[in-house]
Amino acid sequence: MQFKLKYLLFILALILSVNISAQKTKRQVLEARRIQNQKDQIYIKALLSNTKRKEKNLLNDLSDLKDKIRTRENLIKAITNESNELGNEIYLNQLKINQNKRDLEALKKAYAAMIFQSYKSKSKNSRIMFLLSSENFYQGYKRFQYMKQYTSFRKKQGEEIHKKTVELQILTDTLKLKKEQKQALLSNNKKEKELVEKEKKNQENLLSQVKKKEGKYKRQIRKFQKEEARIDALIKKAIRDAIAASNKKFGKKTSTSAVFSLTAEAKELASKFVSNKGKLPWPVEKGYVSTYYGKQPHPIVKTATIQSHGVRITTNKGSKARAVFEGTVLAVQVMSGNKKMVYIQHGNYITVYKNLENIVVETGDKVKTKQIIGTIFTDRITDKTILGFVLSKNTNTENPRNWIYKM
Repeated sequence: MQFKLKYLLFILALILSVNISAQKTKRQVLEARRIQNQKDQIYIKALLSNTKRKEKNLLNDLSDLKDKIRTRENLIKAITNESNELGNEIYLNQLKINQNKRDLEALKKAYAAMIFQSYKSKSKNSRIMFLLSSENFYQGYKRFQYMKQYTSFRKKQGEEIHKKTVELQILTDTLKLKKEQKQALLSNNKKEKELVEKEKKNQENLLSQVKKKEGKYKRQIRKFQKEEARIDALIKKAIRDAIAASNKKFGKKTSTSAVFSLTAEAKELASKFVSNKGKLPWPVEKGYVSTYYGKQPHPIVKTATIQSHGVRITTNKGSKARAVFEGTVLAVQVMSGNKKMVYIQHGNYITVYKNLENIVVETGDKVKTKQIIGTIFTDRITDKTILGFVLSKNTNTENPRNWIYKM
């Protein structure tokens, strides 16, 4: 029965140890995520604070505020997750402390009994008599060995008690630290929630002003969407023309195929591109997605719908656009306002970089991953620097979020 109890206690201690280790690893991930969210929040706040508009525009103000609220809410979520995980760690840590206390108490009792027994027969004469009363040499030798082992065992028990005492102290100190960390997180969370509430009230105030001129802003949105649709049509046509040219090289009828005819080298490049899905670098060194891919209600004027065939990334003034993967510059197009658009081919995949002011590549150039393509245009009125990024397989656009690392 006693053996069974010891075995069960050992299994419980092992499970606790494994759980604490697993919890620690999970919290390290959550802590890293929280720190990254804090960095994102600081970056976006600084970026928007540096934007000095020449013209007041409620839609831009609301869009900025929405980005601030979104990043702050992400931070609150990260803090909450980490705090909950820390709570689990504290619970398991307390269980471990309780188990150690029981183990230490049992060790001390056993050691005390052993010391008492040793005290009863501690005299030198009694030890000698114990050896001399042996019936033969073999028995005397065995008794001598037993005495040595008993002394060694006593020493080990003493060391084990010391080890358990130190371990208990470390666990107790760790528990105190974890509780302080959790308290700090909860305090930070409360502060962030108060700021979000404040920003949301400001947002409601701005929204009420937008509603008064909803018709005006809807017209602005339609105008912007019309221009975007025109650019999307240009992109599709440019890719179709490139497909037709590739088919012509292979002697195929251009009207029968909507996919690129590829050389063995181009097929290998496309395969490498696909194998990096979800791991491609961002087309800017630093920035955040201000418009996501797909059909969606306008973030401010909910009655208006927008269609995005790529993503829009807001970044710092003077930022450079860079290739997300090795490839060949397929085409360069000049748009209104002398803004440029660069197409890079990666086998049968095309990445498009819109809204560039100055470019440093030409059609036919071979580019490497993260190679600079050009400088992103900064709007003179809104003072915003936004890169448009499109990714397509042949003529079909794909969601860049599935391809770019942690988008």
